[in-house]
Amino acid sequence: MDKFFNSLRSMPLRRGPGRMLGGVAGGIADKFGWDISIVRIVMLLSFLLPGIGIAAYIVAWLLIPAQDDSIILQKWLRGF
Repeated sequence: MDKFFNSLRSMPLRRGPGRMLGGVAGGIADKFGWDISIVRIVMLLSFLLPGIGIAAYIVAWLLIPAQDDSIILQKWLRGF
């Protein structure tokens, strides 16, 4: 499992510093140089789709590393 999480850490995407919930929108906006408000609006609109938007956000929140390279799912699997 460590190999999987290390490969996630090697990606240039991180949960963002401008966090409202999990920092996923902030990370996407920071990575691509987009306005965070636009990313949040698109994410909110995707939540109107039956289950897809919310499920995708939760998966991203669990798997995208934070600024300190911590991954929530890895912490949960190790028992913090």
